[in-house]
Amino acid sequence: MSIYRNYAVFGLGRYGLSVAKELCASGAEVLAVDISQEIVNDAIDEIPICKCADVTDPDVIRQLGISNIDTVIIAMASNLEASVMAVTLCKEAGVETVIAKCANEMHRKILRRVGADIVVFPESESGTRLAKNILSSGFIDIIELSKDVSMVELDVKDEWAGKTLIDLNFRKKYSLNVAAIKQNGEVSIDVDPQKPLEKNMKLIVIANTAKLNKLK
Repeated sequence: MSIYRNYAVFGLGRYGLSVAKELCASGAEVLAVDISQEIVNDAIDEIPICKCADVTDPDVIRQLGISNIDTVIIAMASNLEASVMAVTLCKEAGVETVIAKCANEMHRKILRRVGADIVVFPESESGTRLAKNILSSGFIDIIELSKDVSMVELDVKDEWAGKTLIDLNFRKKYSLNVAAIKQNGEVSIDVDPQKPLEKNMKLIVIANTAKLNKLK
């Protein structure tokens, strides 16, 4: 996903607010929505486009122009009914990617069934981390090992397929080290730098966080 896409965040509790703030801080266009006017008033200083609205109302979804949004993050895990309705309305509006926060495994199954493309557990996925995942082109996962170093899972790009790690020289070009390779659900830390990469592989790399944008 690219930073140049536009986003909406439904629900501005601690989790949703952190997602919206991280997206805004990265320069993305963000529409933030909450049903509480008080919450919206508190968030407006940090999120320029902030609306008080009921996202379970089809008319509201139309008025907000959600059909023009690329990615919607639904951060209302405490209200399953509202989350289900919001997911359904967003998919009916043609939103390409709907990400929903869930409270438990049963809620995850329900949200997936009604159309959520990605469902996250807040216990294991911080709002900031989710926003970084969304903004990172080709980054499947990001784990911050320190302020400056992250572990990232990457798809093998078309131009990398058929080339070896020696050919690609990631360490010099991108300041990253390949720690493992995932293929067919198996992870191997015995990385052969002379073995050509395949399109169905994923690379688990350790990289300088500031230099990850080189891979976009």
